[in-house]
Amino acid sequence: MSIKSFQQDTGSTIYQVTDDALSKSNIYCEIPYCSADSRYFVFSQNNPEHDRNRSEYVICELGTWKTHIAGRGTAGISGTAITHKGIFYYLRYDDKDLIELVKLNLASGKSDVVHIFEKRPKMRSLGTVSPDGNFYAYGVTVDDKFTMFGIEVVDLTKGTREIIDTDPYILNPHPQFEPSEGKYIMIQHNRGGQIDETGKLIKLVGEEGATLYILDVNSHERTELMVGKPYTTPATGHEAWIGDTKEILLTVVASDDFAPEKGNLLAVSAGKPARIVCKGYWLNHVGTSVDGRFFSCDDTRTKDVIIGSIKTGKTAIICHSETSYGREQNTHPHPYLTPDLKWVVFNSDRSGQPQIYVASVPDGVIEDLEKE
Repeated sequence: MSIKSFQQDTGSTIYQVTDDALSKSNIYCEIPYCSADSRYFVFSQNNPEHDRNRSEYVICELGTWKTHIAGRGTAGISGTAITHKGIFYYLRYDDKDLIELVKLNLASGKSDVVHIFEKRPKMRSLGTVSPDGNFYAYGVTVDDKFTMFGIEVVDLTKGTREIIDTDPYILNPHPQFEPSEGKYIMIQHNRGGQIDETGKLIKLVGEEGATLYILDVNSHERTELMVGKPYTTPATGHEAWIGDTKEILLTVVASDDFAPEKGNLLAVSAGKPARIVCKGYWLNHVGTSVDGRFFSCDDTRTKDVIIGSIKTGKTAIICHSETSYGREQNTHPHPYLTPDLKWVVFNSDRSGQPQIYVASVPDGVIEDLEKE
């Protein structure tokens, strides 16, 4: 049973899944943290009672809201990853104080260690896994003075590690494998960003602002995308691949030619100018459905959870998150659609403490969004 439920004027019902004092996160919104059959999703909670593996990964059954702890990992969600097949990856300490990469099948609950890091990586991002499950990538700090950053790839079949790209401005890279073939990794380029010698963030971006590029895993060559200055307003730092289309969905700063009434949600692919997907909102965090047909976003001003059709641009407000949208990431909704398009999972501190919520997608909404 859910803790509480709330009826919305949109026709949706919100279910509050958690209510204890542990800090929680639905992890992130770029792709669904769900089993492929949409029966389960996973969220994290920080339990300070554990010395090393403080992050508890909790599997919740959609509809019944039954939960159980499926694994415990290193503090924070750094390095976590999931594939469209519902295979979740996380890091944990073993009994020798080495870092293990654990693969967890959300549907079956079965887990396996797929890699052991003999030397701990200086990881600074979520992880990402190729669709064939053979490669695991993440952002790293390259030097001790925090002036150079990189993208490291682990070959899970050979057990080898290699930094395939370095740059002073990929300090917050949001790496994401392209989900159909896995030949490319999308990278966020925070031009002008700076961290001091102690590791303290001075500025996330400079005057030029953020953009994106895609990185060839084999050749290590970059392809710059036509987003951010000089093509658009700066990228906000929220982006996701659109299914198997090789397009990327992202938000840009909502001003000038991309003001809310004109649209700040864009789609872009290599070699082509970005196109506006929808308008009418101040959209921020971005997620895409597994099938590439729909998006989920939160609106910075209203805090509403919104879904829409990438093809038609039609949108629907699913629910009002009523979150504070504060400094902590788990006060941001970060909504994502389950693969079956029936639920949206999001964060909110509407109760006074960040908790996990799930909103139903009302009957007929998905069909209406795709009508031309």
